Amino acid sequence: MAHIHRVIFPQYARGRDGIEIEDGATLRDHAQKLGVLIPSACGGRGQCGKCVVRVDRGLASLAEKTQAERTFSLGEEERLACQARVCSGERDIHLYLKAAGEYTILTESVEAPVPLDPFAYREGNQVFLRGVRSDSLGSYEGELLGLALDIGTTTLVAQVLDLETGTVVTTLACRNPQAVFGDDVISRIAYTDQHEDGLARLQKTVVEAVNALLRDFDGGEAGRRRNHIYEAVVVGNPTMRELFFGRNVHSLGTSPYEPDDKSPINQKAVMVGLDINPAANVYGAPLVGGQVGADCVAVILACDLHKARRPSMAVDIGTNGEVAVGNANRILAASNAAGGAFEGGTVSCGTGAVQGAIASIAISAGDGPVRYETIGNMPPIGVCGSGLIDLLAEALREGIIDERGRLSGKYRQAGEFALTHNNGRISISQKDINELRLARAGSALNQQSLMREYGVDLDGLGRICLAGGFANYVNLDSAVAIGVLPDGGDKLVKIGNGALTGARQMLLCRERRADAERLARTIEHGKPSEGENFLDRYVAELQLGSWR
Repeated sequence: MAHIHRVIFPQYARGRDGIEIEDGATLRDHAQKLGVLIPSACGGRGQCGKCVVRVDRGLASLAEKTQAERTFSLGEEERLACQARVCSGERDIHLYLKAAGEYTILTESVEAPVPLDPFAYREGNQVFLRGVRSDSLGSYEGELLGLALDIGTTTLVAQVLDLETGTVVTTLACRNPQAVFGDDVISRIAYTDQHEDGLARLQKTVVEAVNALLRDFDGGEAGRRRNHIYEAVVVGNPTMRELFFGRNVHSLGTSPYEPDDKSPINQKAVMVGLDINPAANVYGAPLVGGQVGADCVAVILACDLHKARRPSMAVDIGTNGEVAVGNANRILAASNAAGGAFEGGTVSCGTGAVQGAIASIAISAGDGPVRYETIGNMPPIGVCGSGLIDLLAEALREGIIDERGRLSGKYRQAGEFALTHNNGRISISQKDINELRLARAGSALNQQSLMREYGVDLDGLGRICLAGGFANYVNLDSAVAIGVLPDGGDKLVKIGNGALTGARQMLLCRERRADAERLARTIEHGKPSEGENFLDRYVAELQLGSWR
């Protein structure tokens, strides 16, 4: 029997089996039939350039680039999904989306003020950098600006600050376009190993995305306010930091999974390719170890964990999740790949926090309707992380699933629980629930393991600081009900984008940067997966329910 060739979208659970190739149809047509959302602001006329895809396999099965595609700076393997038509169905076509919709990205945070004492300063009409370089960075032209960058696996957030007043000038954000090479750090590390130019392409992709945000900041070429940015501070997990600076990440993908160099980085902007003052310093904050990186150090700074007398815990649940437990005397930190399911990537009904994503859910008793709210009050296209947590908690409360996550009664027979029937059917399957249980178990066990190693229980913790977009938008009652977070009551405190806060503090205050470098050297890197009885404890955590 002849093999049926398909168009496949590996980034999405619903797209991994693909759809049979239809000659003459565009890649966007195939995506729409699969229910994979490809962003478009022009209705598929090839005018907005938002539907860029990378063709990982099967490029020869597509017709030549259209005139509309030639107007955009597309890479050799990149096409506009609305323009690229299939001309041969003789092989599978594997596609990665460069941008998956307009994300709701957390840019706000809660923090205590820090002393204003930046490295960049002016003397007369010249700008200098204390302790890094003795030569002038250039002439002072009316303002002294700095840039704080949070390079997340999923999102990028950039904040421009006035270094003379400490005020925020603007905050900019977008999805990390490196997703076109894979949604997680392992995929991106593998891409650099498997392609001779892989590292250069990933570095260029993320830096160009930041440059595009900066062009939005100063309105294109006119004015060139970005020339007044004399220093940038970059935080991210070890893979994201190293890729931003174009440094080899092979060691992070092979045992013992440690970065080659954990020390801070200082490079001129022109060497990085960052479109700010060419002589500006770009500071990469130090790493702890494994996938515990500069972003975790930044979160610890943001919540002053390193100054506390009583032990506290900081939790950042994302595509790469981190947990830190400790106080002024000792801090433990660990990471786990918690976010694939929570970000909607491995769940058939899942989607990112984009317009139309179901963000909150309530299930009426019995067979009543499912009530939900979507981002932007748009028609539902899927369920984002906060909605998925609500869905599990509500389904558990109503007996639709049991504590082992098994669908019950008629839902077990159907193999799914439907949320919507109009505007397209959206449902969660048994396989989806199992994926969420795995993510929940990893996150909970990471927290519990560090608390156990530190020798503190929930009653002994002063605060549990919740950082990042997932923690900020999630319903805490739902997260506690299924055990993603502990039943900590008033101890659970949302601090917003802690990584960006820490980066901002390192930019504005030399003492905070010194704290970061000291912390990175002294934080103990925990590896819960190497602990005693880890597998038994992991299996036990597959049960849904609250914990203390």
